Amino acid sequence: MPKIAIIGGSGFQTKKFLNDFKQEIIKTMYGNVLLFVKGKVVFLPRHGKNKSIPPHKINHKANMCALNLLGVEKIFGINSVGSLNEKLKLGSFIIADDYVDFNPDSFFDFELRFTTPDISERLRKEIKDCAKKAKVTVKNKGTYVQTKGPRFETKAEIKIIKKWGDMVGMTMASEATLARELRIPYACLCSVSNYANGIVKVNIDEEKIEKMQIKNFSKIERVVKDIIKKNKK
Repeated sequence: MPKIAIIGGSGFQTKKFLNDFKQEIIKTMYGNVLLFVKGKVVFLPRHGKNKSIPPHKINHKANMCALNLLGVEKIFGINSVGSLNEKLKLGSFIIADDYVDFNPDSFFDFELRFTTPDISERLRKEIKDCAKKAKVTVKNKGTYVQTKGPRFETKAEIKIIKKWGDMVGMTMASEATLARELRIPYACLCSVSNYANGIVKVNIDEEKIEKMQIKNFSKIERVVKDIIKKNKK
């Protein structure tokens, strides 16, 4: 059974990262999930095989349930984010240590149960150590603010949420909360692909965001490969 899971975007597929992985469809009570498996490692493309699933349509419950059914013991997320601070530059990497999500996902729809949100310190340290080995500079602390998507936030919204955190995105908090409910340790490496709306005078440009994601990918890949190598033992 797989030991670790990597949840990432389409970059991993376009860069031949998954050449040796076997494609599988896992059936869950929440829907079917496409995964790629190789030995003790499973890769989950959160936006689907062809980048066809927008952020607000991602079936997080099915995704996390599928990883749980496979017996995954650790989950590492790779997330593209927008900077909420001009000092947090494009191309930066942050290991999130907390998050804000006022509309959280939950498996507990038909029972009275509560959980305390948590990002695994042990997995955060693993990412930090692997980043150091891969010679990738990371900021070891940052708060992630989740919004729904698929549109970017308004300037007025950013004025509010920049007081809450360091970066904004549309997926990580859902994964972290559901992983916590399943008692699977979770941590994530966030890469800054753009400045949030209004942080700088330049308007958000999707083409420039994609170029930055591609530029960041080589560093992300080095870190991920070290994480996989470490967990193959």
